[in-house]
Amino acid sequence: MKKPAWWTRAAIAAVTAIGALALPDAAHAASHREAPAIARDPSADNTDLHAWVQGSNLVILASYVPFQPPAGGPNYHSFSDDVLYEIHLVRGPTSLEDAITYQVRFATTMPDYVDPAAGMPTPAGGNEFFAQISGAVQTYTLVKIENGVTTTLISNAPVAPPNIGPRTNAQVYQAPPSGYPAYSVSSTFLRSLPGNEGRVWVGPRDDGFYADLGHLYDLGGLCPLMVQPNPPCTARNHLGGYNVQTIALEIPLARANGGPVTQGPSNAQTVGIWASASRRKVRVLRANGTHDELGPWVQVSRVGLPLINDIVIGLQDKDRYNASHPRNDMANFGAYILNPVLVRNAEYAGLYGAGQPLAAYAAQLPELKTNRTDIIDVINLALPILGSHTISSVADVLRVDLGMQSIYPNGRPLIPGNTIEQTDVTDISLTLVLTGTVGLNIGDGVGANDRSFLNTFPYLAPPWEGANESHYR
Repeated sequence: MKKPAWWTRAAIAAVTAIGALALPDAAHAASHREAPAIARDPSADNTDLHAWVQGSNLVILASYVPFQPPAGGPNYHSFSDDVLYEIHLVRGPTSLEDAITYQVRFATTMPDYVDPAAGMPTPAGGNEFFAQISGAVQTYTLVKIENGVTTTLISNAPVAPPNIGPRTNAQVYQAPPSGYPAYSVSSTFLRSLPGNEGRVWVGPRDDGFYADLGHLYDLGGLCPLMVQPNPPCTARNHLGGYNVQTIALEIPLARANGGPVTQGPSNAQTVGIWASASRRKVRVLRANGTHDELGPWVQVSRVGLPLINDIVIGLQDKDRYNASHPRNDMANFGAYILNPVLVRNAEYAGLYGAGQPLAAYAAQLPELKTNRTDIIDVINLALPILGSHTISSVADVLRVDLGMQSIYPNGRPLIPGNTIEQTDVTDISLTLVLTGTVGLNIGDGVGANDRSFLNTFPYLAPPWEGANESHYR
């Protein structure tokens, strides 16, 4: 798409307005049940990826397992012991190979088998109805790979438990009077890493992504876009009240950069971040109800930039996209970025028709449908307000210049203590793809999360409680 004369001026003005809310340098992505295969494998499904500079640290929040109802017991959602969870960090403007890889593996200690006729008093291991008193505990091991050297940063650290309810908090967790929120981020679960490698936290959190998914998937029937003859509707946050599982890392900037960070824009100290999940190639089911996982790891899910697999990649290639490496993105999927299917789908749904919300852009449809180099300029931080970077490796990775103030998409923070993020990723993505402008002109009508973010690491809000905060009618 040839950039019109207004491109640089309008883009700078829009992004500057968005950046006025900026706090730390940050970036964010979202992906929930976006591909056919991973929709059937929630334990390996990447949901969101946040990354931002907070003081002297790079914060990365990689979330998985979407749409967890808080009351989904007695076997509450968790990370899978059979999945390899990874956070990847690339450095500089040309390479998409990992400079650092963080690998997280989980292990669950199963409760002891107890003869149901033995009459043992509670707690009695596996002979219990309440899973939280059975003795089952999930732990994790965090490994860092850099320059071919594998270092175990922490072993057998406990995962924060599910937020079941006040009776469990008091009797089982023995949480302080302040309850689960403080207990879940206490030193039991928030751990410092040796050798000045930072901090880590793992466990359930509120899903911090907010969007009217229900109306979006109804042929783009977003409520702010519904004018006559369409019936009016009320926008809803369809992710409200759901939890996710999160791996949170706080990494010193010098560690992330491979050396000291200097202030100001720099291609060399711009990092790209993506997260993935992999399963063993072969799974063997046993007659006793157990199974074995064999063979090499095979990637089944990934997330980097906001909503790429959701609204850019066509249905036919979504599974292939999840299984592929970012280094191959332009060769395999570049046509989707340059020729966005969402524009054609919006045209099919009538949104560019006379009197409809996108009618003002109808004359630009030929340019909006093809050769969308403007999208690449945005995601590779080429705009002057984003530092005029010259990044040659185009891929689904979150770019964060470690020496610049955050202005989305060069980072995008949560606003600590608030219910909103720096900018609305759904609105800005829809606006860019459907209109060719950088701003918040096209939105879904949902402008805030349903729970306030924390002021401190791990920043995402506490998970919803099963006993008193669950979905019900």
